[in-house]
Amino acid sequence: MRTVFVDIDTQLDFMYPAGALYVPEAERLAEAIARLNRFAASRGIPVISTTDAHRENDAEFQQWPPHCVAGTLGQQKVASTLLDKRVVVPASPGAWDIDGAQQIIVEKQALDLFTNPNLNGVLARLAAERWVVYGVVTEYCVRCAALGLLGAGGRVELVTDAIQTLNEEESRRTLEEFTSGGGHLTTLASAVA
Repeated sequence: MRTVFVDIDTQLDFMYPAGALYVPEAERLAEAIARLNRFAASRGIPVISTTDAHRENDAEFQQWPPHCVAGTLGQQKVASTLLDKRVVVPASPGAWDIDGAQQIIVEKQALDLFTNPNLNGVLARLAAERWVVYGVVTEYCVRCAALGLLGAGGRVELVTDAIQTLNEEESRRTLEEFTSGGGHLTTLASAVA
């Protein structure tokens, strides 16, 4: 079964207390996410890593404080989650060569990774039958990825001990929506078994 791992928004602005939009306790996930990414690379499994890459006046800043502005320190991924062979796919239309990449960093300017106009082409080239999703934040960007991938087809698994939430009630609803839509919950131990 062709598998792709999907690492959502593990960026400095979200993952650590000094970040502009810190997700409390997200730093505890850094090693788990690095382990998932390294496991994938060691097995020849591609990793899609999403990153916010906002412009200074993005519409999202009307709802959230400015964060992950392209080119800033906070926009960078946690170093331990980066793989050696990677390619960045910007949020502007284009043709991007992903051949041989262990990690495909898909930039976005909104919560939903499917707003990147190049994503559907990347997904088609990867032709996955199984998606393993993890990262931050459960009820926002992780939700968009997990539900969007369910709609794209194939088995979608959410690694419950490699996600972090801002609101437990919203997270519970997200997990219920995901599983009722056909998604599967898993753990780090199972994902790397």
